[in-house]
Amino acid sequence: MKSNPAADHVYFNDGFKCSTISISTNLTDQNGSGNSVGSQGSKEFILTEDGKKVKPPTSTLDCTHTWLQDCARRTFNRKTLHKRLPIVSWLPRYNSQDAVGDLVAGITVGLTVIPQALAYAGIAGLPVAYGLYASFVGCFVYIFLGSCKDVPMGPSAIVALLTYQAAQGSWQKSVLLCLLSGIVELLMGLFGLGFLIDFVSGPVSSGFTSAVSLIILTSQIQSVLGITAKGNTFVEIWTQVFHNIEHTRAGDTVLGLTCIVVLLLMRSLSSCRIGPTNEEECSTFQRAVNKILWIVGTARNAILVVVCCAMGYMLHSEEHGAPFRVVGEIPPGLPSLQLPPTSVSANETSDGVAQGFVEMVHSMGSGLVVIPLISLMENIAICKAFANGKPVDASQELIAIGTANIFNSFVQAFPGTGALSRGAVNNASGVRTPLSNIYSGGLVMIALVFLTPYFYFIPRPTLAAIIIAAVVFMVEVRVVKPMWRSKRSDLVPGVGTFVACLVLPLEWGILIGVGLNVIFILYHAARPKLTTELLTTQSGVEYSMITPDRCLIFPSVDYVRNLVNKQSMRQNLPVVIDASHVYGADFTTATVIDSLISDFKQRGQLLFFYNLKPSICAIFEQVSAAQFVVYYQEQQLDELLKERHYVQKRLETA
Repeated sequence: MKSNPAADHVYFNDGFKCSTISISTNLTDQNGSGNSVGSQGSKEFILTEDGKKVKPPTSTLDCTHTWLQDCARRTFNRKTLHKRLPIVSWLPRYNSQDAVGDLVAGITVGLTVIPQALAYAGIAGLPVAYGLYASFVGCFVYIFLGSCKDVPMGPSAIVALLTYQAAQGSWQKSVLLCLLSGIVELLMGLFGLGFLIDFVSGPVSSGFTSAVSLIILTSQIQSVLGITAKGNTFVEIWTQVFHNIEHTRAGDTVLGLTCIVVLLLMRSLSSCRIGPTNEEECSTFQRAVNKILWIVGTARNAILVVVCCAMGYMLHSEEHGAPFRVVGEIPPGLPSLQLPPTSVSANETSDGVAQGFVEMVHSMGSGLVVIPLISLMENIAICKAFANGKPVDASQELIAIGTANIFNSFVQAFPGTGALSRGAVNNASGVRTPLSNIYSGGLVMIALVFLTPYFYFIPRPTLAAIIIAAVVFMVEVRVVKPMWRSKRSDLVPGVGTFVACLVLPLEWGILIGVGLNVIFILYHAARPKLTTELLTTQSGVEYSMITPDRCLIFPSVDYVRNLVNKQSMRQNLPVVIDASHVYGADFTTATVIDSLISDFKQRGQLLFFYNLKPSICAIFEQVSAAQFVVYYQEQQLDELLKERHYVQKRLETA
């Protein structure tokens, strides 16, 4: 009696025995017993009596229901919950030591962020109050969604400058930009587009950061000199500075230069130590002095603001004012909770024409894309600097800063992200979890409620000095020397980005840098290196082995064909192309390989391929199946030569 055809297709594999998956079949033996044999495969196919696989009939509704179930199962599980809501991972393990570390770090960062926020609002071309508005709601959001303990959410110098270039100092556009950039960041994170930051290489990032630092420094020269100098680029600002330098105010200049020197001196205090290098060998007095020096050096911005504010209050008079320009009146209290503005009235625009939502978005230009990317770049820089080898989830950071900016826009804030300088302070202060953001955000709220009347007397040269003393160390001169020693060609995109960002708008500068990187990548892909060796088979026959060092794709295959022909015609020996490093190919490659085989056939020269991957072999065989020869063991080469009756030509010497 003929056996069941379906049973003939049962495949037994010893590997099933060690698998954790339960595998069984519904096939019965020929005696009709219910014992199951073999293995049951996927339910996506049904095995018919003649041994053919057919798909079971399913309705569109069933397919949709199954797809929704799969999506829900992948989305709503413990792993995804811990990944997308990181607070669930660390909050159950939170202890008293974590609380103390976060409290100290949060207060320290809070004392740093308040003067920085006042100063960075000036970079964005906004009243100083908007810097404080951008410094507390995002902190609370990051506690729940942030994956890095060292990131302090708030305004940063680079994003503030990009905000000014996109919004041109309009608070309505800046707040709307905060909302829209937050939405873009959130969508990028949900769609897993955090990998886009990988296209910004180290040299491009260094060139961009250095150029932005110089632009920010230049933009604050006007506050130090007490003049007005508007412009978007490095060249434009300096042109205005030299044009208006005759209006320099002596009081602003003296105070600004003095504050810069004092800040640089106080900065060095944080690294000063007395006593032995080992902390355990220090006496109680030495530890106390070292701690005081560190606190003074870390809180230098807040200390300087307090001192200069007191000086401005004492020197201020009703008739003549202060001998230097001060911040002026700041609205007291917390900002009101309201929707971001979607229009600008005619008397609030530079050209006197009212703008609606579409016109506002159009005027922002590429800032809607550049600001999210640069925000992510700053955030990831903090995460990687203090990750200690742990992986960084760029998509989750996009979700965190995007959600923070969306919430920030409802309290009239401009876009923010993590600032590397505050991240370093956070880490040095012993931060343990993202909960430290609650203390720094709380300090900003206290300042808004109780201290805004006293901020009136803060000198503008002091805020400019804070910015200059911070960004001067962001110019990455130190990377030039190791880059020159390791790979000098990397200086081209780095220097190109630096120069382009100085003379052009920033978005064009970074685009040029990325473009230069892409050109270098395409050039290397189009010009693979080929090594040629003269080898001998086991039977003593000489042949030429040519090895490309990377994949063969359409930009490079003609170049490889010309080199192979050039090398092979010099020696007139059988040629073997070692394809061990060829991991990819395309149709264009297959057609050129067919032409290469024809070239060898016309010369009567043998051509073989060694160790070609089966997937690539299948592509080549579709175009040149007749003459295409590939082998995978060295002893097979002698057999191939014998089959083709190859006889080596030997030179006879007299």
